[in-house]
This record gives sequence, C-alpha cells and structure tokens, in this order.
Amino acid sequence: MSAERAELRAEKVLGCILAGGQSRRMGGGDKGLLDLGGKPMLEIVLDRLTPQVPDIILNANGDPDRFAHLKLPVVSDPVGEYAGPLAGILAGLTYARDHLPDVTHVLSVAADTPFFPISLVKQFCHAVPADRPVIALASSSDKLQPVFGLWPVKLHSDLYEWLESGQSGKVLAFVDRHDSVEVSFSSDAVTGLDPFFNVNKPDDLETIRSTLSSFTT
Repeated sequence: MSAERAELRAEKVLGCILAGGQSRRMGGGDKGLLDLGGKPMLEIVLDRLTPQVPDIILNANGDPDRFAHLKLPVVSDPVGEYAGPLAGILAGLTYARDHLPDVTHVLSVAADTPFFPISLVKQFCHAVPADRPVIALASSSDKLQPVFGLWPVKLHSDLYEWLESGQSGKVLAFVDRHDSVEVSFSSDAVTGLDPFFNVNKPDDLETIRSTLSSFTT
C-alpha cells in the first residue's frame, strides 16, 4: 500500500501580486490603481486574496511609495528591466527564500484580474504534493492562465539562472522544464465572467466597471 500523499497547506504559501508590467495597451501607468466602483483595482484583488494566504507581497517596479496605502512589502524585479511575469515570480521566490523560511511555495496572481477564484489557493494546494517541486497553473475555458500559478521556492535558483542567461521570458517555456499540473476553474458564480478576465484595454475596464455596478445599484 502506498503512503498517503502529504498535501500542501495554505500556511506555507506566500501570495505575490504581479503589478510590474508597463500596461502599454492601457496607455501606461499602474492598472492596479485604476478606480473600480470607488476602490483601486488592487484593493479588490487584495480583498480576494487576503483570506486565502497569511502573507502577501506586491511585485512592482519604480517608486514603491505610490502603493504605501496598501501596507504591503513592495518588491521590484530582481533581474532585467520589465522582464515580464517570470521576473515577478522570481521576486516572490526571492522574498520567500530571504524572509519567510517556513514558506515553501509562492502563489502568483495578476493585479488586473479582480474576479479570480476565491478557492484558488485551496485548489492549488490540493493539486500538488507538499514534498516535491511541482508547479500548478490555472486554466479556464480550456485555456491556460500561466500568470496564476503556484511555484515551489526550490525552483528559485533555476529560475534565476534561466532569466540571467537570457532565456525566454515566456512563463510556459520555463514551466516545460519542470513537473507541472493544470487546475481548471469555472466561470465566476457571481459575475458570470471568466474568473481570469483581466484589464488589457479600456473596453475591458468598462466591462468590469459595469459588472461591479450591477451589484451595487
């Protein structure tokens, strides 16, 4: 009889909100600070994430003081200049390694996706073993959502070397080097939207504002 698999616990997970991009399709600036129904989008993301993990950091480049009201550690990309989500994930792994020795995994979530699942961490933890480095990636509607992932801290050195050597910044290019699992999520039960619907362009922002207003009017 095989031994029962040790399941990862949420207490071992650090949440890392990725807000380090340049938001070119939105005209630049911080998408996470855009107003959604009277609150910055980042605050809505935080409301979604805070019940799921004990510790959260924000990955963002530039002056951290613009996020001071969030009262979160702000960690910039440790390699490159706006090197994409893998650099933000590395920032989370580096912070966990240096400051939170009990943390074994980092959860990455996007700052521009306010309806991501409230069961994200629970389902990720159920999908991966606690004692072996397996990456979990979210999917919805048969499409991978690689910015939403669970990353073992043990992969820190490999990811650092990957980025420092100039390898592809595409998330899936790195994931293909390691064991991984896909975790599927259904449409958001409240909004009816894909749970990973995000703000890429102004029309997306209006869709989210309209959706939120329907629950407050």
